Amino acid sequence: MSLEIKVPSPGESISEVTISKLLVNVGDYIELDQPIIEVESEKATLEINAEKAGLLEKFTAAEGDTVKVGDVVAMIDTNAKAPTVTAKKEVKVEAPKIETAKAATVATPTKTESKSVSSTKKDASTFEQTYSASPLAEQLLKEYGLNPAKVKGSGLNGRITKMDVLQAAVEQGGAHGVSSGYAKGTGSRDEKREKMSNLRKTIAKRLVMAKNETAMLTTFNEVNMKPIMDLRAKYKDSFKEKHNVSLGFMSFFTRACVLALQKWPAVNAFIDGDEIVFNDFCDISIAVSGPRGLVVPVIRNAETLSLAEIESEVKRLAIKARDNKLSIEEMTGGTFTITNGGVFGSMMSTPIINPPQSAILGMHNIVERPWVENGKIEIRPVMYIALSYDHRVIDGRESVSFLFMVKTLLENPEMLLNGNSPYADLLNL
Repeated sequence: MSLEIKVPSPGESISEVTISKLLVNVGDYIELDQPIIEVESEKATLEINAEKAGLLEKFTAAEGDTVKVGDVVAMIDTNAKAPTVTAKKEVKVEAPKIETAKAATVATPTKTESKSVSSTKKDASTFEQTYSASPLAEQLLKEYGLNPAKVKGSGLNGRITKMDVLQAAVEQGGAHGVSSGYAKGTGSRDEKREKMSNLRKTIAKRLVMAKNETAMLTTFNEVNMKPIMDLRAKYKDSFKEKHNVSLGFMSFFTRACVLALQKWPAVNAFIDGDEIVFNDFCDISIAVSGPRGLVVPVIRNAETLSLAEIESEVKRLAIKARDNKLSIEEMTGGTFTITNGGVFGSMMSTPIINPPQSAILGMHNIVERPWVENGKIEIRPVMYIALSYDHRVIDGRESVSFLFMVKTLLENPEMLLNGNSPYADLLNL
């Protein structure tokens, strides 16, 4: 009996996905719940598992294909028995000779075929079946009498390009004696086209929407990071020993933003039609650069978490983002975003709002700069911070005050407990 493996719905409003990777081969015996295909939606990457054990008969879609939710992408023969291995003989299951939806398999040349390709006597039809080359590259191969099997293709899926042939002509000594000076002096004119992933298309649409549909402004400030850096240097070892997680900057910034959001709730709000929705919780989105682009996982109810709990959550989400394991639920519903361009060396930027949120905080690199302290110029590690905000929701007073409060809290880490100075608490002020 053949079992159809269909594309499951990855989430509400998502109607199609892209096949990003085939995890098994046709002819393999598949166990129950074994991942067989990796697909990419607009928001996340997920795996399609086998609903029953059996022999994989065929794929009906290839890597890079876009398929709709509910489409059949594979067939499994559930009547096939699992291969058994004995001490004397290994029983192998021969893969059925069934073509996939995109029959682009390149045949492996035998020794006899390789020898026949070594000269221009190779006929065009056999060449097409055995090698992949651009039309110009194929013409040059014949012109210079080169063996295509000895030309390493640098194009998509090993496709041989013009520059590959010219380089090989220099190294192998082509029939027309191409000089090394000619090959080196010829700049590449090749182009590489790559289909946009669903995730990248979604990112592009949201960024354009944010620029076109919000009254976005950005305000800046600078932070003396020495107090935070001194605190980390003093307690990082004991912190990691007790909590089994490193003490980074993100927990301090998250805690500072949470306290500032509670003080200035408009920064934590968003527009819904003709209404402004104010949230009494702080779901902080952390921008993370993943293998397939920028993703923004969410730390839920960050206002209730300690620094150790924030660091643990940041680590968990970062690992899942790196492995493309984030679920749609983990990337939706944030109320405020923090992005750190400083890890890539950014000195200053204007981050773009993550809709439907109304504000985003941008962190940048830490550089030693002159700093006036008690009437003297000192050298301090300084970070520029930026708050981009939707002026339809947030006024200038609120945005500037919010950012200044974040700066004050970071320069006075003892205030991160409750947002107040310990002396003010002591004096009941």
